[in-house]
Amino acid sequence: MNPGTVAAVVLAAGGGRRYGMPKALVEYEGSLLVERAVRTARAVCDPVLVVLGARAVDVWRSADLAGATVLANEDWESGMASSLRTGLEGLRAWPGRVDAALVLLVDMPGMTPEALRHLAAGAATDALAVATYEGVRGHPVLLGRDHWAGVTETLTGDEGARRYLAGHDVTEVDCTGLADPTDLDVPPSGVPSAP
Repeated sequence: MNPGTVAAVVLAAGGGRRYGMPKALVEYEGSLLVERAVRTARAVCDPVLVVLGARAVDVWRSADLAGATVLANEDWESGMASSLRTGLEGLRAWPGRVDAALVLLVDMPGMTPEALRHLAAGAATDALAVATYEGVRGHPVLLGRDHWAGVTETLTGDEGARRYLAGHDVTEVDCTGLADPTDLDVPPSGVPSAP
């Protein structure tokens, strides 16, 4: 793999309905979730694109997103599909060479550079891979450039690339023990926070 050919797309636009506030603004172990995701991505990928939507101005003002390019998803309320579309369109317009994109979710604070490197090792323009944990598919997902248009065409609602992946041969990359795939759907107390 040539250095600089793998980008990261951090999906951080959601309103966090179940959580009670946008997850990009959730503080976890001393930093915002979006800051953690950007740091993790920057350790492996260049460029790093962050898709913001809900309370984007608050995220912009509060978070240290140094080294990342911020994209605004004006249609964030329609679901994850619009955010992934925004990220992939941003990459298609990127001036430098990008062969593949690692797609990360903002609400997985246990993601690590080691897991990203493990998945990125298979980067190529025709790559299509997904991280697995104890045999269960999860995130991140690696999308080679050859698949970006096809993924974009199948995106709908609150679903990411799942529909596209279901119709293609996908490489499963075992990341068990390299990262914690748990996502933060609700606050630790289980009671939604005030927005």
